[in-house]
Amino acid sequence: MRRRVLGLVAVLTTIVAAAGCGSSDSGAGGSSSSGGDRTTRVKVGIIPIVDVAPLYLGQKKGFFGSRGIELDMVSAQGGAAIIPGVVSGQFQFGFSNTTSLMVAQVKGVPVRSVVNGAASNGKVGGDVTGVGVSKDSPIKSAEDLAGHTVAVNTLQNIGDTTVRESVRAAGGDPSEVEFVEIPFDQMPAALDDGRVDAAWMGEPAMTIAKARGARVVASPFAETDPKLTVATYFTSAQLAERDPGLVKRFAEAMTESLKYATGHPDEARQVLSTYTKIDGDVLAKLTLPGWPADVDMASLEKLAGLGERDGLFGDEKPDLEALFS
Repeated sequence: MRRRVLGLVAVLTTIVAAAGCGSSDSGAGGSSSSGGDRTTRVKVGIIPIVDVAPLYLGQKKGFFGSRGIELDMVSAQGGAAIIPGVVSGQFQFGFSNTTSLMVAQVKGVPVRSVVNGAASNGKVGGDVTGVGVSKDSPIKSAEDLAGHTVAVNTLQNIGDTTVRESVRAAGGDPSEVEFVEIPFDQMPAALDDGRVDAAWMGEPAMTIAKARGARVVASPFAETDPKLTVATYFTSAQLAERDPGLVKRFAEAMTESLKYATGHPDEARQVLSTYTKIDGDVLAKLTLPGWPADVDMASLEKLAGLGERDGLFGDEKPDLEALFS
């Protein structure tokens, strides 16, 4: 697993170097004018999960359009894959879990969080992510995960770090958990086929798995911190310095979107059908995350501490104030 992190760092370093030698244009996807009003086309790297519903809802409600931003969302498997795209200029903004951003920062990758993305809803047994097992599994609790395989969408990241914390808190040995990397949408099938003993799933994968009989044995986010800031939207330091006005407009529109989604959960749920293949039954049952407008720094400090304990950052420590302020 350690080699995988070093490999990611090497890729990120190469991309940063290439970006530094690239064009010095605005970095935005393009612009068009109509009646004197300038519209900036912006590409946002996202993971097609429930957490990003406010982004799509904000687009639909015109929160971005009213600020001269035309959004183009591009899907990726995880935050670790989106970061290189943002740094290279492929995307102007990206959605990433906070551990991925910390790992990038300590390795010198120039990224800056600009606005909150998603948080735990704080409900153990009913959070937006959970560790599921098949209905006939002998695994009854997080402690029992020791000695078994657990699927996560990205190795050495927020999934396995928080799962280890759940195992540790339940009295198990987290070093005995074997993690394997599988995309979220393939996890229910992996459980059914017995390819893994358990899977750390987000929505809608969790609801799909539960419909097939899966049981939730751990809620790593809520068990780590009920107010855990899970993900944020971020940009490159280069774009933040070159076009602070665009960054400010994006952050303002996203903040309005988060507040609207929090106050209108039914609309947030319905917008999922525009970017995921979720049928009506699953849509009605899936669990929503928290969408606070502000990050919770105390929870990020705890998450950073877990990352240090798991060796994610090498000899460095993430500068949370510089990254998330």
